[in-house]
Order: sequence, then structure tokens, then C-alpha cells
Amino acid sequence: MQMNHSTSRRQFAIGLGMGAASLATSLSIAEQPVASLKGRIKKSLKFGMIGGELKSESLEEKFKAAKAAGFEGVEFNAPGFDVAAVKQAIDATGFPVDGSVVGNHWKIRHTDPDPAIRQQALDSLKQALKDTHAVGGDTVLLVVGHGKDGPEEEIWKRSVENIRQAVPLAEELGMTIAIENVWNQFCYSHSGPLETQTADKLARYCDEFESPHVAMQFDLGNHWKYGPTGDWIRTLGHRVVKLDIKGFSRETGKFCHIGKGDVDWADVRAALTEIDFKGWCAAEVGGGGAKRLAEVSANMSEVFGL
Repeated sequence: MQMNHSTSRRQFAIGLGMGAASLATSLSIAEQPVASLKGRIKKSLKFGMIGGELKSESLEEKFKAAKAAGFEGVEFNAPGFDVAAVKQAIDATGFPVDGSVVGNHWKIRHTDPDPAIRQQALDSLKQALKDTHAVGGDTVLLVVGHGKDGPEEEIWKRSVENIRQAVPLAEELGMTIAIENVWNQFCYSHSGPLETQTADKLARYCDEFESPHVAMQFDLGNHWKYGPTGDWIRTLGHRVVKLDIKGFSRETGKFCHIGKGDVDWADVRAALTEIDFKGWCAAEVGGGGAKRLAEVSANMSEVFGL
């Protein structure tokens, strides 16, 4: 019987034993067949990663260091950064801010049962959209809330109603609210079996907004815990507008350096090619000075075949 591509991949992985790395990940990255994503991936990083000996440097010098390390853009937490200072640093270095991350979205949530908290979450999202647009970015990454705030059906409706109020502003500014897949116990089971986890609920959640200005910033490391990352990418498809990257090991249950652990990078490359992904990918790992930033940039190039 002919099986669809996604199902066959998932069943193949299950057959090998989901607790162990697949055949592809048993090889070193250098030994895996490389589907190069050169020309498709633009490397970004979270601003907070620029540290070490660079911590006391000016914004302009930090941008120059990230650029020298091989990055092409940066993401700030928003709201809260100095718009004028960031614009000045961009002009001086030619190093863009491609997007931002809502800095308080774990604490001030769109799923919170308190309407006053939800209003604060909405205000933060709207301001982040305005500030990010002002410095030339086009996305605001958002964690929509947490499963601890109530039954899934209830917090689904609550968060959609709240976030939807920011969509007209996103459309007006040409911005995208980029929902991140995180360990927030919403739209998937944090302790559920790997063979039953899919991205179907996340896809439906995005579609609930009925706007291309609400999409996904898909974290490649976060969901290796729940199932084949490539299959999640294939299910989300066109909804994936940006990526985050980190390593993860199922053996230890911990995050790790990009390229370490057992993420199936060969299948990630294949899946991103299949959905015709072209865009930014932001590193979200431990940072440091110039040497560490260059290492992270090189790790990204290796796993993507850049």
C-alpha cells in the first residue's frame, strides 16, 4: 500500500526505536548526506548572546562583532530597547535587526485567566510590533501562553481572542506575529509518547487567526523531544516564516550546542527544502565573546550545509 511521505518517515523512525538516534544521526554531521540550504538560510542570533569581552562594548561594536562572526542579523527583546540607538547602530554597521522576541511573554501571558494580565500581554505585543517595525524588523516572536492557565479548549479561545486584537496592527505595519513552539504544555503533551505527537494542533492554532500575519517561528531543537523535527516542519509547511536553532539530546533530555545531541539534521535539511523555506534562523544557545560567536555561526553552517 502506498503511504504518504510524512507517515512513512514517522513509522520508519518509530521502527528504529524512538529512544535512540536514527541511522542518519548515528553518523557525524560531516558523514551525513548534505542537502545544502545555502542561499536559503540567513543566520541571526539573540542579542543577549553577545557577551564575554564584548559585554561592555557599545551597541555598534557588538553589531560589528556579530557580523564578523558570520551572522547577518540580530533579534532584540521587545519592547524595551532604545529604538533611536538601535537605528543608529544599524546605519553605522549595515547590520540589521530582522525581528524581536516579546520579552515578558512567559510571565505576562495571553492565556492568563486575569483579563488585566491579558491586556498587559496585548499592550506588550503591540508595542513590540511598533518598535520592531521602527528598526526595520518584520517579525515579533511570541509564546502565546501556558497550559497551566486552564483546559486547552479554554486557553486556546482566550489566547486567540486576545492576540487577534493585535493582528490589524501587524497587517498595517507589514509585520508577522511569529508563534514559537516551546515547552509550554499547550498544543502537545510534554510527557506524551513520541509516536503520537504531531504538529497538527499548532497548525490549526495558527490557522485560527485567518491571517498570513500570524505564523510560526519554528524552534528546531525544542521539538526533537516530541517527535521527528522534519515531520513537524512538513506539517507546518508555509506557516514557518522563521526558525530558531539549538541542539537537543534525547539521551540526556537536555539542550546542547548546535550539532551536538541527536537531532536528525539530514531530515531537517530535507524537510526545509521540501517546504521551500527561505528566511532567517536565529541561534538560541549560550553565547559569549567573539570566539564563541564564531563557533555558533560555524555550527549553524555545518548543520545546514551552508
